[in-house]
Amino acid sequence: MSLVIPPPVAEAILKAAGGRDVEEFLLSLVAEKLDPSERVQIYLKLHEKYLREAEDLYAKNDLAQAGGKYWGAVTALLNAVAEKRGLPHYSHRDYAALIEKLYDEMEDEELLKGFALAERLHANFYHNFLEKKSFEVHRREVLRLIEKLKMLAT
Repeated sequence: MSLVIPPPVAEAILKAAGGRDVEEFLLSLVAEKLDPSERVQIYLKLHEKYLREAEDLYAKNDLAQAGGKYWGAVTALLNAVAEKRGLPHYSHRDYAALIEKLYDEMEDEELLKGFALAERLHANFYHNFLEKKSFEVHRREVLRLIEKLKMLAT
């Protein structure tokens, strides 16, 4: 399904999103109309979309864009995990707090490391400073984080 939005409305949505991913922004606006299990399923689908796009961009060697999509895949999963637990998940701070909480519960240092490397991929989206060799290390660890978060989200 596709949705056609007239340009003036699209411009207003982009402005209101304030640089956030438009799909996630729109989801946050309609989320209160959905029950938590529906929201979790939507976040899981967004995760799959972002991860697929990240892998496609990575294969094309577009590392900056791929990093942004890997970050999107991680945050979509964090949204799903937080939604299941009834925790806030609307800001970078909320994501960091959730990772801290998960670390406290699980004592799994890989969560902290993976999240820190995901943040670096997110920064690389804006500043394009990672070389391919180090990007691959970041990507590998973020994919491990994604697997752990998927288990918590499903």
